[in-house]
Parts: sequence; C-alpha cells; structure tokens
Amino acid sequence: MNRKKKINQTLKQKAKKANAKLHGSNKPKYVSKAERAAQAIAAETEVTQPFEQPAEVVANGNA
Repeated sequence: MNRKKKINQTLKQKAKKANAKLHGSNKPKYVSKAERAAQAIAAETEVTQPFEQPAEVVANGNA
C-alpha cells in the first residue's frame, strides 16, 4: 500500500508542476522604484514639451 501511495504521490507532484509551468502568472512584472521614477519623469517631460516638427518640414511648408 505504501509503495502505491508513494508512486501516486510523486506522479501527482510532477503533473502539478508541469501544469503550473504551462499557465503563466497574472501578476504584472515587477518594476523597481528607480525605474518607476524614471518612467514618471519621462512621461512628465513628454506631456509638458509641445510637439515640434522637424526643421525640414517647417521650412518646406506643405511639401
């Protein structure tokens, strides 16, 4: 009886691990505090600076 139980237990463990590998996590990827600060600064500068067209397009007009 113990031998059967042990075999079934190990097979269940392997199946559980294989199943866990197939399904990814729903958690978002971890972003460090420094990286979040850098992203916030980049987003802030992007919003505050107006969109500038390249000099060629401005000089040529509707070309």
